[in-house]
Amino acid sequence: MPGRAARLLATAVVAATTVAVAPAVTAEAATSHAASAASDAFYSYDGSRPLSSFAPGDVLKERTLEYHVLGVPTPLKVIQLLYRTVDAQGRAVANVTSVVRSLGGDSAKAVSYQSFYDSLNPADSPSRAIAGDVTLGGVIPNAESVLLAPLLLQGYNLVIPDTEGQNADFAAGPEYGAATLDSIRAATRAADTGLNGDTSFGLIGYSGGAIATNWAAALAPGYAPEVNRKLVGFAEGGLLVDPAHNLKYVDGSLAWSGVIPMALIGVARSYGLDLTPYLSSYGLQVYNGLQQGSIVNAIGEYPGLTWKKMAKPQYANPDSVPAFVNAVNKINLGSAATPTIPGYIGQGDGGVLEGTFSNVPGIGTGDGVMVAGDVRALARQYCATGDSAIDYQQFDLLSHIGTAVPWAVAAIGYLDDRFAGHAAPSDCGRIAAGNSLAPEVPTSGS
Repeated sequence: MPGRAARLLATAVVAATTVAVAPAVTAEAATSHAASAASDAFYSYDGSRPLSSFAPGDVLKERTLEYHVLGVPTPLKVIQLLYRTVDAQGRAVANVTSVVRSLGGDSAKAVSYQSFYDSLNPADSPSRAIAGDVTLGGVIPNAESVLLAPLLLQGYNLVIPDTEGQNADFAAGPEYGAATLDSIRAATRAADTGLNGDTSFGLIGYSGGAIATNWAAALAPGYAPEVNRKLVGFAEGGLLVDPAHNLKYVDGSLAWSGVIPMALIGVARSYGLDLTPYLSSYGLQVYNGLQQGSIVNAIGEYPGLTWKKMAKPQYANPDSVPAFVNAVNKINLGSAATPTIPGYIGQGDGGVLEGTFSNVPGIGTGDGVMVAGDVRALARQYCATGDSAIDYQQFDLLSHIGTAVPWAVAAIGYLDDRFAGHAAPSDCGRIAAGNSLAPEVPTSGS
């Protein structure tokens, strides 16, 4: 029966991927399901104790349901947990994670999969897609099921956190990392997941999922040392390292410039900033219109958009907005701690294929949205400051979307080897030079 369930899931996710390429999710259906998701009482903590009195990772609620793909139930059962974690400002919040048991029922190993759902709408989160809600932005976590099937077939338990939290704090790396680590804590504390303190974990994620994966690996030694001791390694690709560089890199891109307003909204929301005084009338129009948007809405919707078009003339340089610069510096991985576990990092460098022709001095080229020089610099920094091996692979002719497929194959193989106890490969000493990852310094004007 487990084998049959796996085959049914594989068939379903292939169908989901096909639909994701040519979405059949209508705006009307998406709106209806989003409204249904917003009223789901499971996501609210309604206990009498203050949320802050719980330890990070404590389980607040638990439910079991069927794993859905585009609203269609599959034979797989999922345990969803509401648990205590922290947001980008360190405040106690409740969040949701989904646990899928391995088809073999072995509790020895699990993979924490961080989704690249990249949305400003909480209704697009993985847990809601898994529960059966259908939204346009939720097409991404539905399609990601095709990446999860091979892991289940190999006997891994899966833990899938809503990395952006319940406010959809897009790009808030520290929050992503804490949500991921506390999700693992919750999964091992809950009674019905089959996971426990002896379960070994690997971390994996691409793009937005890489943000969560790397921040979790970096924060684990200090924030969750008991989790860190059970981590066998991390695998990530298409990584956001220095957001200030990325904003300049995608400036004017034909496809990825929509990330500019998404980043503005995400940073403002995560750190409680009001950026509207700095925006032009057109910038306000885009900013207000994308408040609940996802990467599905942003890619290709604003071809050629630049920061200058978004900002008032006196703020034509993003570094002239000190509050924004200070917040962006908080999510610069170059200033975070070095992971103590081995890692595989894959990065594309064929961004021209996705309409990003930028080659700004000090930033250089990338995969269309992520800066290759930043990723190389981070990998070299880890090699210089850490004791664990870093396996770095650059896909020179592939874009962000194009890199995802070969990266996924390599990433799963990498984690397989870590769970098997093989020595981690290292490219330290062979990684080309990258960019400076020093924090941005606010300027006095344009």
